[in-house]
Amino acid sequence: MPLMPLRDIVVFPNMVAPLFVGREKSIKALEHCMANDKLIILSAQRDAKKDNPRERDIYSVGTVSQVLQLLRLPDNTVKVLVEGKQRAKILHYLDHDEFFMVEYEEMEDIPGKILDEEALVRLVREAFERYAKTSKKVSQDVQHTISAIEDPARLADAIMPHIPVSTHEKQKILESQKIIQRLERLLKVVTGEIEVIDTEHRIKGRVKKQMEKTQREYYLNEQMRAIQKEMGEKDDFKSELNELEKRIKRKKMPREVASKVRAEFKKLKFMSPMSAEATVVRNYIEWLLTVPWFERTKDKMEIEEAERILEEDHYGLEKPKERIIEYLAVQKLVKRIRGPVLCFVGPPGVGKTSLAMSVARSMGRNFVRLSLGG
Repeated sequence: MPLMPLRDIVVFPNMVAPLFVGREKSIKALEHCMANDKLIILSAQRDAKKDNPRERDIYSVGTVSQVLQLLRLPDNTVKVLVEGKQRAKILHYLDHDEFFMVEYEEMEDIPGKILDEEALVRLVREAFERYAKTSKKVSQDVQHTISAIEDPARLADAIMPHIPVSTHEKQKILESQKIIQRLERLLKVVTGEIEVIDTEHRIKGRVKKQMEKTQREYYLNEQMRAIQKEMGEKDDFKSELNELEKRIKRKKMPREVASKVRAEFKKLKFMSPMSAEATVVRNYIEWLLTVPWFERTKDKMEIEEAERILEEDHYGLEKPKERIIEYLAVQKLVKRIRGPVLCFVGPPGVGKTSLAMSVARSMGRNFVRLSLGG
């Protein structure tokens, strides 16, 4: 029988699904299937991103399916409506150039103890009803259809397509021949989804409360500002903005930075002074203004002086000090060094920072410590 690999979908027995097919091999497999008995094996790919899957990239268990309808679209793709019939295990692939042709065997359901099956059916049905109420993504028609299914094997296959879990999880249930094992896995999946949705609802509730609180604070702050204005009190935020604007005009910055600062300042003017975002924007502008864009110190490249300061500040550490002197000597010779930087590595307290401070002191540079942790 011809085989068509699927991306991100697992077709179960008794499931009707529309598929959009664009790959040439898959279209040829469908053409062969339509010319014969309209039956084809549908099996999911392990990695949906692969355009040309090989045998090892396709799961070994799929579903014998019947093509109910085939429609060719103007963009050379094909839309097909398929109905799953029976689980099938792929035994081996046959030599075929145009598409996958396989030998297979049908997989029969293995029933378990009747009482165990009945108990699991009841639990699965209750869990699915809870999931449908919680998620609100399952229509009433689907709920009625599933509640009418008595057969335990069919129940699992009918519920699974409506649960948004990974292809790998769905494939596990497709591969389960034992009905009890299938129902147990399904119960675990549905219960897990209910827990995820409950957690989402809790988080949304917290966020909504926080937003309401922020909006209330904003409204009260605006009222306070209006009252202060009426009473003739000085608006501190406005005076702060005026001072900030003067600093922006005085500060010499690169063109791109200056335009960014002006854009952020324009945004800040229309914000509430008490809002969290206003604080973030104000801090960002302040930080850009403190960066010494065109301010620089004049280097003092005296190798003997540097050596004296390093010896004065540190006992031992011969190799690091020798490497620093080498580095400074090269910089003095070539005037401008590009590329290499000095990296001090070691446990706390061995003198990394103090070495850097000594280098800065010997060169007449300002020492700046930037923590990049976190």
